[in-house]
Amino acid sequence: MLDYAAFPEQRQAIIRQILQENGRVICAELASRLNVSEHTIRRDLHELSKEGICKKVYGGAVIILPEAGDYTVRKGTKADKKSSIAQKCARLVKSGSCIFIDTGTTNLAMAEALPAELSLTVVTNSPEIAAVLLKKPLYDVIVLGGQLQRSSGGCVGLSAISQLQGILFDQGFMGGCAMAPESGLTGFDYNDCEFKRAVIKQCNETIVALTADKIPAVARYVVAESSEIDVIVVEDNISKEYCEAFREHDIRIYAV
Repeated sequence: MLDYAAFPEQRQAIIRQILQENGRVICAELASRLNVSEHTIRRDLHELSKEGICKKVYGGAVIILPEAGDYTVRKGTKADKKSSIAQKCARLVKSGSCIFIDTGTTNLAMAEALPAELSLTVVTNSPEIAAVLLKKPLYDVIVLGGQLQRSSGGCVGLSAISQLQGILFDQGFMGGCAMAPESGLTGFDYNDCEFKRAVIKQCNETIVALTADKIPAVARYVVAESSEIDVIVVEDNISKEYCEAFREHDIRIYAV
């Protein structure tokens, strides 16, 4: 039997594997499994965090996701999963409300799924989403302007943020790169995350749609603490552990 206390590289290789499989590790569980002290595990996690593998959180660590790539590339991935999530999001919208739909491939699918018979005011920073919404005759559509960001497919600069200030939303449907109970909703692009933070301030209810691979995980910049999110719509294979952890922050979970 390998003495993991004497072989830090082998220890860290196992921790990497668990992070890839589960998205999260807990110090006490790793210490018991590898027959080493929690101090040793925390030191391992410190080394892995310096490599950009994970982010340390209370009692353990969560995986740092790689950047997802260009918006046009993401559109073709996990289409069936995104469609199911998008349809649930669409069912949460009430006629007569004013909502914001953030740029993103899942939110694009949501725009397509929204019933045409609803009477809505919809604000978006995505020209592609706006084009879908214009096909629904009862919708008032407002597009926030500015320079289009190629990576996100939306306008996220000062012009778009300035236009937000005069609008209050009943619901905001936000995108994100990763989420964990401890670190909240996070993203990779600073300007995009800054824009999302400005939107959330204007929302009465903030709803985040995520595929399961984004939970639990962390990206570089914080969009919102978990306590600032009201609803998460996610695939039904999210673990009960994470559902309970999010509920402790008063987040409603819809698993589809």
